[in-house]
Amino acid sequence: MFAPPKGKTGVARIVAAAGYSVQGLKAAVQHESAFRQELALAAVLLPAAFWVGRGALQVGLLVASVLAVLVVELLNSAVEAVVDKASPEPHELAKRAKDMGSAAVLLALLACAALWLAVAWQRWGA
Repeated sequence: MFAPPKGKTGVARIVAAAGYSVQGLKAAVQHESAFRQELALAAVLLPAAFWVGRGALQVGLLVASVLAVLVVELLNSAVEAVVDKASPEPHELAKRAKDMGSAAVLLALLACAALWLAVAWQRWGA
């Protein structure tokens, strides 16, 4: 069973937390196909943000929208893992939790797409 190290403070705590974060990213890449797909999309969109966006604000918003999708996917994957551990058999509340996490990812993707379309429209459409 995992137990966080006791007594870590200051820089040691920050270094340990960074290690846990890296482990979480590795786990998402290894076990979550949706995260891998969104990461591949991010690999294209993040550099493209510097070409599509006009100025620091637009570039920052485009980058933030892509990173938000990744963050929401990580949280959704965490919810799914906890639900599967706590309730391996089908249950209405487990389904609801998973569906809500999926809905959050969908909303993040739609917001990202809307922002990218709006910025692209402003640059090339009007």
